[in-house]
Amino acid sequence: MKTIDKINFNGKKAIIRVDFNVPLNNNFEITDKTRINAAIPTIKKILADGGSVILMSHLGRPKNGPEDKFSLKHLLPTLNQKLNTKLLFAPDCISDEAKLLADNLQSGQVLLLENLRFYKEETKGDETFAEKLANLADVYVNDAFGTAHRAHASTTIIAKFFPTTKVFGYVMANEIASINKVLLDTKKPFTAILGGAKVSDKIGIIENLLQKVDHLIIGGGMMFTFIKAMGGEIGSSLVETDLLNMANDILSKAKQKGVSIHIPLDTIVADNFSNDANRKEVASFAIEEGWMGLDIGSKSCSSFKDVILNSSTILWNGPMGVFEMENFAEGTRTIAMAVAGATSKGAYSLIGGGDSVAAINKYELADKVSYVSTGGGAMLEFMEGKELPGIKAILD
Repeated sequence: MKTIDKINFNGKKAIIRVDFNVPLNNNFEITDKTRINAAIPTIKKILADGGSVILMSHLGRPKNGPEDKFSLKHLLPTLNQKLNTKLLFAPDCISDEAKLLADNLQSGQVLLLENLRFYKEETKGDETFAEKLANLADVYVNDAFGTAHRAHASTTIIAKFFPTTKVFGYVMANEIASINKVLLDTKKPFTAILGGAKVSDKIGIIENLLQKVDHLIIGGGMMFTFIKAMGGEIGSSLVETDLLNMANDILSKAKQKGVSIHIPLDTIVADNFSNDANRKEVASFAIEEGWMGLDIGSKSCSSFKDVILNSSTILWNGPMGVFEMENFAEGTRTIAMAVAGATSKGAYSLIGGGDSVAAINKYELADKVSYVSTGGGAMLEFMEGKELPGIKAILD
């Protein structure tokens, strides 16, 4: 694999595509530093070699040019502290000022460029825009796995201007290695846990996983599409009625392949989408009208925990319920604890997807699982078997 370990950066300027698309509160303080923490080793390696670093990223989805709430300047206090240095900041990513700052960058210095998505050319994959970014540095490092499934200017197009000096950073290398370990070096039994709101988001990964897993646990809002497809009454629970046939096809394929699909048999239901709503535990296949399922029940927690603790490879993508509301968090907490428990017994566990990562962090278990992925959509597409343009651009 073409990683930064193949290059001595002494005297070289490296432009790194990082994924600093982090959540900010109303005071512009970072509320989850997972992605920033992940990028630090790559930056430090280049600085330790005697190189200098230019960081580029997007933040949020600005619609019409610069917006203060999406400015990367809000990340400077955290980055200064993490890198123990005062970063330089270019208030525009391709301006003359950015070029001057890059030209004068000294060994050991770090320059942060303003939000790439203040230019529409970034998401359009504009070659001229990519070339202006490329002209700032000697080496291109892609360390933004979370955007590797996008053929954007800074993730893919820029690589063509570095035919012999383009490499993966540690985040990218570790993500690829971790997913390949799950898919290609699988220790049996292999259990995949899929949750979240919609089946439509997970069809591709389910289809691919049916070729590999022994157990497939389904929770979250997506479980009700399967329950309705199986003839259950789901009350006012979330459902994708256009995917009922697809759900039955998945159940049929799983049976043919000998994959055990685990659908929650009981559910915590509420009469309103609120933490303060009236709630009760009922059978998942017999939910009354006016009630909606917002978490898995106690029997499901117990049976899922047993499956997980007896697994040797575990993939978890998506929560079991609306874990942001404390009264509907027990299912997700149980899964998180079980994954950590299985890992302590020697299982390999990969956690991916924003909500799953948030849950692992909420329960302070990030260091109790094997790997926490920083890329939700990218991880899903990679696991579906799709070719990611950000990866291909480095390998070409």
